[in-house]
Amino acid sequence: MALEFTDANFDEQVLASDKPVIVDFWAEWCGPCRMVGPIVEEIGKEYEGKVLVGKVDVDSNPGTSAKFGIRNIPTLLFFKDGKIVDKQVGAVPKQVLIKKLEGHM
Repeated sequence: MALEFTDANFDEQVLASDKPVIVDFWAEWCGPCRMVGPIVEEIGKEYEGKVLVGKVDVDSNPGTSAKFGIRNIPTLLFFKDGKIVDKQVGAVPKQVLIKKLEGHM
């Protein structure tokens, strides 16, 4: 299951994580975000215990979105050791995300 990352908990949960983290920046009104959402949830279940997977609602968390320069959604950022190691903008098939993730595990 995907976690909910917010402006308040982002640094603690994502940047301080000892596991790789996938962060899905999305919004309720975004069509492509609704396509990517279930894929992100599946990855969260499949990699539970190995990877943290979460979502940031850009409308509710403008600070985090601005901090990482999110201009288009969906945007998925891949973090390792508190640093961005990869990025995906737009809806893509699950295998594209898995390949990126596994390259950083």
